[in-house]
Amino acid sequence: MENELNLTLPVGATDNTGKLTWLQRIGFGSGDLAQNLIYQTVSMYLLFYYTNVFGLDPAVAAVMFLIVRIIDVIWDPLVGTFVDKHNPRIGKYRAYLVLGGIPLTGFAILCFWNGFTGSLLYAYITYVGLSMCYTLVNVPYGALNASLTRNTHEITVLTSIRMFMANLGGLAVGMGIPMMVKYFDPTEVSDLSSNDHAWFMTMLIYGLVGLGFLLFCFSQCRETVVMDNKEMDQVKVSDLWLEFVRNKPLRILAFFFITAFGLMAISNSAGAYYVNYNLGGSAEELSVFMGLGSIPAFIFMPMIPWIKRQVGKKGMFYIFLTTAIVGMGMLYAISEIEVLKQHIYLVYLAQFVKSTGIIVATGYMWALVPEVISFGEYTHGKRISGIVNALTGIFYKAGMALGGVVPGLVLAFVGFNSEQTMQTPMAQQGILWLVAVIPAALLMLAMFIISKYDLSDERIDEINAEIESRKGNGND
Repeated sequence: MENELNLTLPVGATDNTGKLTWLQRIGFGSGDLAQNLIYQTVSMYLLFYYTNVFGLDPAVAAVMFLIVRIIDVIWDPLVGTFVDKHNPRIGKYRAYLVLGGIPLTGFAILCFWNGFTGSLLYAYITYVGLSMCYTLVNVPYGALNASLTRNTHEITVLTSIRMFMANLGGLAVGMGIPMMVKYFDPTEVSDLSSNDHAWFMTMLIYGLVGLGFLLFCFSQCRETVVMDNKEMDQVKVSDLWLEFVRNKPLRILAFFFITAFGLMAISNSAGAYYVNYNLGGSAEELSVFMGLGSIPAFIFMPMIPWIKRQVGKKGMFYIFLTTAIVGMGMLYAISEIEVLKQHIYLVYLAQFVKSTGIIVATGYMWALVPEVISFGEYTHGKRISGIVNALTGIFYKAGMALGGVVPGLVLAFVGFNSEQTMQTPMAQQGILWLVAVIPAALLMLAMFIISKYDLSDERIDEINAEIESRKGNGND
């Protein structure tokens, strides 16, 4: 919740315009690393766990994912409004790293506990609880950087470190989960669905490590810029929907967020099925395949400023969205040609190309959020960053809904049977649709959506200059 309009310092505080220490920067970034240890585990493996370990029918799981996302649409703006209107004693935003982090960890662990095998009620209670607690941590965390300092360069540094550590968390999940599950599996069976205790122990470790990072983040963050009581009293839930209606660039970004997170969630959740059933791969091969979903971030994300200077904002989106489509085309072709499918390194290459395009395009989309905030301030005079932050939470959870609903429905349609080691050709084809075909179609839709975004860098500079001019003339 980054409410920046008329931000004032609490009594006795000083304006922090200097640099933060590296320990403080890393401490802040560790909060996103912690959240990704849970978020990415849910995104990549929860559907697989529900169908292959817990015993839910894919279609039933799909409906549950959809219902939980509908609950989020109601819950997220309520959390955003509550956080903006209250100021806990231990910190306006950082307090929720503890208050929400502890129950979040508990629910995450319980989601992967098989004590009530096949109980749909238990699955609903634990997954709804996890999702609600995740919002209670994620929404205030999204506002925390703006409360640590007024220094815009420092906020940029904090954001960069946050993105780096978030991808580090994704890498730890993508590569680590299969290996951890295999480590705790006392059998020689490579199928990840063979041992529910292994899944529970793995999530127990990841959850507790994540909680440790949340507590470390809490200990290193000191809020010096917060809203005063008058500003807090003016926050209304209705501001969220009003901003969506009157801010066209925000609406375009919303549809891009939904599409981008949808294709990522669908592709990620299908990865375990693809390696397990289409390739007949081992836990080690799944570890490499899923890890390649994050590794390109460490290579290409630092190059984004240079690439954008060379080809422009839209040009960069077009190039990397096209790269992702090419990677998915490679993955589909390799999977359909038996002689090529035997060479796992070709599959890895295709996954790397696909992930490179997705990571850069979806990573940079976060840089558009401040632009739509500035556009809103320019058009109606209110810089309601917190409201936009709550909206982005709804957008990406809507995309996550696709990641739960679409795979479950497709698996049910093609007759996937978790009790069979070898799936039918139709089921394998359905899994391949989820890994490559459906995400590629969504990538093309995302390219069309972003083509409608008309806030160029030059236009944003003009808007910001006009806003500063208004403030200088006393026309806030």
